[in-house]
Amino acid sequence: MVHLIALLCVVGIAAGQILFKLSAAAMRQGGGALDPRGLLILCTALALYGLTTLAWVWVLQRVELGRVYPLMALAFVLVPIGSHFLLGERFSAQYVVGVALIVAGIAVAAKA
Repeated sequence: MVHLIALLCVVGIAAGQILFKLSAAAMRQGGGALDPRGLLILCTALALYGLTTLAWVWVLQRVELGRVYPLMALAFVLVPIGSHFLLGERFSAQYVVGVALIVAGIAVAAKA
C-alpha cells in the first residue's frame, strides 16, 4: 500500500509538471501572468503539488527515504511521455536512450 501511494506521488508530480506547462502556455496566450485560465491551471498544479507533498510525507513516515526515493526518478520518464501525448512535444532517440537508462537505474536501485 505504501509503495502504491509513493507511485501515486510520482504520478502527481509528473501531472503537476504538465499542468505548469499548460499554465505557462495559457498565460502566454492570454497576455500575461494574470490570465484567469492560466491562473486556474496554475492553482490546480499547486494544489496537486501540495497534496502530493502531504502524501509523500505520509510515505516517509512508513518507509526509509533511500528505499522509496528512486521511484521519484520515474517522473523523468512520465513527464516526457505526458508532454508527447498531451502537448505534442517530441524528443530525440538519444532522449529515449537516456530514459531507458533511468528506468534501468530505478530497477537496480529498487533491488538493492
